[in-house]
Amino acid sequence: MTGHERGRRGETVAARYLTQKGYEILERNFRTTRGEVDIVCGTAGLVVFVEVKSWRFLDREALGDAIDHRKRRRITSVARRYLRERCPGAPPSVRFDVVYVPSDNGMPYHIQGAFESAWPE
Repeated sequence: MTGHERGRRGETVAARYLTQKGYEILERNFRTTRGEVDIVCGTAGLVVFVEVKSWRFLDREALGDAIDHRKRRRITSVARRYLRERCPGAPPSVRFDVVYVPSDNGMPYHIQGAFESAWPE
């Protein structure tokens, strides 16, 4: 399985997992010129931007480092664009999560509030 195939499979598994946890999948692979957010989902007035990582093994320290400041800035920029386009009016509450999907068909590992972003007023 190529890295691209593993990534797509991971996104599908993560979307299914989030749906089972009560989240509504609003969009997958939302792209702008600045980047992409793997999954946008929501629950009870909260919009969650999810980065999916599909690795062969779980190294929780490496997982934290996988979303460096540049990646966070890129995801935040894409999230702002999504909110401008899809959520006009008062901005909803927002959270940034990471879902790790092991390639050995193990249980997804969900980090809620994996990072924060300073939203300009």
